[in-house]
Amino acid sequence: MKSFLPFLTFNGNAMEALTFYKDTFHDMEIEFLQEFGKETPGLEGKVMQAVVSIGRQRLMINDSRTPEEFSFTPSMSFYIECGSMDEAELYYRKLKKDGAILMPLDEYGTGRYFAFVQDRFGLSWQLNFIK
Repeated sequence: MKSFLPFLTFNGNAMEALTFYKDTFHDMEIEFLQEFGKETPGLEGKVMQAVVSIGRQRLMINDSRTPEEFSFTPSMSFYIECGSMDEAELYYRKLKKDGAILMPLDEYGTGRYFAFVQDRFGLSWQLNFIK
């Protein structure tokens, strides 16, 4: 197997999501970005395919070509091991904005801080920091 990557399909707002995640994760890099052109009416300017990296994790993103609505579920989430409490608080503050708090950032056990949030695009994030 050459690679194994998560592939996230958005409902026409993938470019907005890329901008949001780039602002949220300072180390996010857009490795590849291809937009739909004029040959695809209704999708022009939308994301045909993007490859990004956040930390050491790579993932693919696109906008759906079909009229069906896609949605994300908390049963599939991204888990982030934060390097500091400041980092956990930063991600928590940015990801919960216009989203939902599934578990607030708090201490759950001695020195273990955790939060579970759903961002405004419906993606779920688990944030963990251990002192």
